[in-house]
Amino acid sequence: MVGNFKNQGVEWHPKGKAESVNAYDFLTEAEGVAIPYGVYDIQENIGWVNIGITKDTAEFAVQSIRNWWYKMGIYYHNNADSLLISADGGGSNSSKGKLWKYELQKFANETGLTVEVVHFPPGTSKWNKIEHRLFSYISKNWRGRPLVSYQIIVSLIASTTTTKGLKVACEIDDKHYETGIEISDEQLVNLNICPNTFHGEWNYKILPE
Repeated sequence: MVGNFKNQGVEWHPKGKAESVNAYDFLTEAEGVAIPYGVYDIQENIGWVNIGITKDTAEFAVQSIRNWWYKMGIYYHNNADSLLISADGGGSNSSKGKLWKYELQKFANETGLTVEVVHFPPGTSKWNKIEHRLFSYISKNWRGRPLVSYQIIVSLIASTTTTKGLKVACEIDDKHYETGIEISDEQLVNLNICPNTFHGEWNYKILPE
């Protein structure tokens, strides 16, 4: 939640001048919620974080990828004809999510990219490099700092760097994302999905129609 709440960690300050924060993080006292969805480019060592303010849905997840592509990815990979996405197996980009695949099909049609997705099997998402190379450093950079506004959250994320050259861009996504959107089996069948021969439920390609 966004507001004057305790944030785990330690922050240096003059003796006796620690910031006062609320002991309890009640939603009624919050400015709103901040939902980060990150994209980490392994080759370029560059991260992109889209901050949602409503719900963490599959539509939001794919919109985050779309924003990364048009505002960052296309400039580093302008000759690409395919995109490999390594994603956790649950959450808004769940391997079982119909809406996730439906929205990725729209993204593939729109960009002309073949989208290849590889999901981490259940219980293995801790090996996702985005956790070790992006979000862990973001957490270190803002530890002990009350996240009192969206501006501060964006500033702290965007100022995250490492000695190995990590750079991060961040922006607020103020679009309203609805929950409960249903994708029918008929709509799913019509998607241009090619499952991999090895665990096709986790590994598949979505080709432009």
